[in-house]
Order: sequence, then C-alpha cells, then structure tokens
Amino acid sequence: MHILQLYKDYYPVRGGIEGHLRLLAEGLVARGHQVTVLVSAQGPGMVERESAGVRVIEAGRLATVASAPLSPALPLLLARARPDVVHLHHPYPPGDLALLLASRRVPLVVTYHSDIVRQRRLGRLVAPLLRRTLRQARRIVATSPAYIRSSPLLAPLASRCRVVPLGVPLDRFAAADPERVAAIRRRFPGPIVLFVGRLRYYKGADRLVRAMAEVPGQAVFVGGDASVRRADLEALARALGVDGRVHLVGEQGDEELRAFYHAASVLVLPSVERSEAFGICQIEAQAAGLPVVCTELGTGTSYVTQHGRTGIVVPPNDPPALARALRAILASPELARAMGQAGRARAEQEFSLERMLDRMEEVYAEALEDR
Repeated sequence: MHILQLYKDYYPVRGGIEGHLRLLAEGLVARGHQVTVLVSAQGPGMVERESAGVRVIEAGRLATVASAPLSPALPLLLARARPDVVHLHHPYPPGDLALLLASRRVPLVVTYHSDIVRQRRLGRLVAPLLRRTLRQARRIVATSPAYIRSSPLLAPLASRCRVVPLGVPLDRFAAADPERVAAIRRRFPGPIVLFVGRLRYYKGADRLVRAMAEVPGQAVFVGGDASVRRADLEALARALGVDGRVHLVGEQGDEELRAFYHAASVLVLPSVERSEAFGICQIEAQAAGLPVVCTELGTGTSYVTQHGRTGIVVPPNDPPALARALRAILASPELARAMGQAGRARAEQEFSLERMLDRMEEVYAEALEDR
C-alpha cells in the first residue's frame, strides 16, 4: 500500500519521534510498501528528496510557533497526494489543520505520542481541532495501554485505539566494541549511572544530579540541548559538590552510544512530565542487558520497565527515592544482572522493530477495512 506519514520533521533531524518515524518508514519500505513522508523544511523553500527508499517532501517553513513549524503549502501538498492511508503523528497541530483544509477522505491513522503538556494554552486552543482529527481517524495508535487510560482525549475513544509499542533494531544494541567500552570505563572509573536523551524540560536531568549527592560512581549524560540548560546542570552539580562525578558528554555517534550502554551499570530515566510518553532509551538499554530506573508518570515508562523485574520504578520529582533505587542496584551485581536479563527478554518479546512493523501493518489493514 501507499502510506503517507505526516509530521513536522524527519531525518537528519534528531528526536524521539523523528527516530521512530525513520525506523517505521524505512521498515515499511523494506516490506514492499510505498512510503511518502510529508514534513516541514528547515528553510522557506520546498525540498523533495529520497532517503533509503522513502520519498520525503518538505514544505517550505514560514515560521516556528511553540515548537511547531508553520508551512502554508502543507494542506496543498497533502491534497495532491494519492496515498491509501494517511498516518499523522501527534502532537503536531499544523498537521491537524492541514487535514482539515485538504478535505481528503483517505483513511486516517493517528499515532498519539503524547498529550500537549508544556504549551497548555496552545493545547486548549487547538483541542477542538484535535478532537475533530481523532473523531475522523479510523484507528488511533498509543504506545502503551497506560496512555489510553490516562489521556483525557483518548479514554473516550478507547474502542478505536490500538497499542503499538515503539520498537528498535535490538541487534544494534546487543553488543559494542570492547575497546570503546574499556576506554569509557577508564575515563569514568567506578559504576556508571547513564542518562540518554536531550536535556529537555521534562527529562528531569536535574533530579538525577541531586540524587548523585547520595549515590556512588559517575553520572554520565549523553545527549545535547540548549547551552543554558547545560550550564544550569553544571552549576547545580558544583553547588552540590558532585561536579567531579557529573559529566555531560553531549551527542554521541551510534557506535559510541552502544559503548556507553555496555559500559554503564544502570540507565536512569528521571522524567517528570507526561511529555515522556514512553522512553525509547529504556528499550535500547534492555537490548544491551542493562537494568533501568525510571519514574512513574502514568504513561508508558513503567510499561517498558517493569518494577522489580526489569528495573525499579520510583515517583517523579523525588531525588531521594531515585538515589535509593540506584544504590539498591549498584550494591547488588546479582540483582542488576537478573534485571538486565529480564529486560533483554522483554525487549525481544515486545519491543523489536519487526514486532512493531507487524502491529502497524495490522492497524493499517483495519483502517482500510473499517468503511
């Protein structure tokens, strides 16, 4: 079938949804489908290109408001397309508007990655438009059962929702270059507490810095963001006297990222807002056999990490609880090993790329049959 994916950005732009969208699009192409990705360009001009068999159309960007790029040509490009299925990735209000203006009666699938959390005024403003999109959708995809139950917009539409957890190519993270792993351990001696992700407001990176006052070893933050947020974390570490054990190493290439997973003793996802709907770094850690400590947000974080089995789940905004969980894992190599093995088994069962693609193809088939 011909599937049109609609979102704001696509590779080489990096981000959780962008990474998922790339895996989904390229995976569907590998299975024989035609995939078009319609996004906003980084500049004012339209761009059309091919990436690993995926046709990418970038509508010229006029401006960016509340993290949402505005591309006036988006509705026209959507109206001209002739897909069998349109797949919108939410949150992206300009995509909802483009669907309204394009007036296409193509079966619609919506992946509801997250509520609009930070821009609450914007969320209230666009809520009627989003509700219209969700009513129009033949199927709504959530990445965990918890998000369907806890989202005020999804709960009333549960009968049309389907759970499709995010998936990754697990083999990519199953092993790492031993020399790179050894070099990381020499650079950061002692147990490594690993954070992977951009330093966004909802990630709770400062809570991990605070917890490190009561946790032995080195906290290593992999991922980039605005320099002001980095500076704030560094200042906090100095104020707490842990600056010698808190290291912000920035963005890393794929090989180096794998090495960090294998060099670490535990992964931490200390997020504090529902914007953290899943936490794909948890799957990558599980594939590497690493135990995980995450926070309970009523989203998919505790669906990926099962408390007491593949890791420990703690309340958000609670650095002492975070510290206790980390100390428990670091103090017991047997517990860490058992949780890592259970995590790897769960990832193979639930979070492989092939499993995700199977489930998404089933959703598309249902959308096409539901006339």
